[in-house]
Amino acid sequence: MNSPKARLVLDDGTSFEGYSFGYPRPAAGEVVFNTGMVGCNESLTDPSYAGQVLCLTYPLAGNYGVPEKIVENGLIANFESHKIQVQGLVVNYYSGNYSHYSAAKSLGQWLNEEKIPAIAGIDVRALTKILREKGTMLGKIVVEEQDAQRYDPNTANLAADVSIHKPIVYGKGQKKVLLIDCGAKNNIIHSLLKRGVQVIRVPWDYDFLSAENRFDFDGLMVSNGPGDPKMCTATISNIRKALEDERPIFGICLGNQLLALASGADTYKLKYGHRGQNQPAYIVGEKRCFITSQNHGFAVNEKTLQKGWEPWMRNANDDTNEGIRHKTKPFFSVQFHPEANPGPVDTGFLFDEFLKVLK
Repeated sequence: MNSPKARLVLDDGTSFEGYSFGYPRPAAGEVVFNTGMVGCNESLTDPSYAGQVLCLTYPLAGNYGVPEKIVENGLIANFESHKIQVQGLVVNYYSGNYSHYSAAKSLGQWLNEEKIPAIAGIDVRALTKILREKGTMLGKIVVEEQDAQRYDPNTANLAADVSIHKPIVYGKGQKKVLLIDCGAKNNIIHSLLKRGVQVIRVPWDYDFLSAENRFDFDGLMVSNGPGDPKMCTATISNIRKALEDERPIFGICLGNQLLALASGADTYKLKYGHRGQNQPAYIVGEKRCFITSQNHGFAVNEKTLQKGWEPWMRNANDDTNEGIRHKTKPFFSVQFHPEANPGPVDTGFLFDEFLKVLK
């Protein structure tokens, strides 16, 4: 059976012809590219990609298929959330014939089951060059001339869409970490549980220091998530109160931006963001660099950091901020993903550093 014809249309009018291998419906969102060679399944389920049409720059997709979900500690262990989060997927070559010992279905089957459109046959190199030169832009996948309405995810509070709605407690342990879920990847929780910590996961806007909502916890973690950090006004307000409380705080990705905003600094949108598993981040003032997994479209403006705060890490490619920390208090955050999944685990030690400062 012939695959339905499909097109990717960018906001500037550029159009790419291809064919549909996902669910045959149109979709719209912000078109972004990921430079990773593997990790498709983890990326598709990463809540940070909510609202986005994801282009994979590696020319082959689907060759190792999709496994069945494995549940550990009440959480899916081999995906980063309970469902595919992207608006749509764009690839160069789709392999419907997969081969992997854990594979249970093809990528196309999975996309169809979750009603996510996908287009193959696209010159992803040309598409990536456009996005690098002009910047990330809105776009849509059109299937068999079924059009999609223009959709700008930057105008929505995406963190509210992907966050849980009521607190959940995982594991047992002497040390307790309260995790603000702005779209937390599952492996952040797994990384803490493996270290013998109890995790108290709360919604993005949960007032965890109020008398009626108060939990007993030793440290605060602010998760990754999608969209413009300035949309998370309730989260920023709650973190600001937590800074006065002075218990240790560790932010990851969106958490880096939210911590900065709560401390009085500013954020801005990057031209095309950092997405992939090969981004170099170095410690400011040191000759120490890590290869990191990243997925973000906004960054902290270091020039706006307030008294007592300093840049901790920067991106070795463009010198944008990759982390901040307080000079005297146990508050710090990173723009990359130390929990990996996908990507290198070079910075997993940061979880241990966080646990060391818990009282």
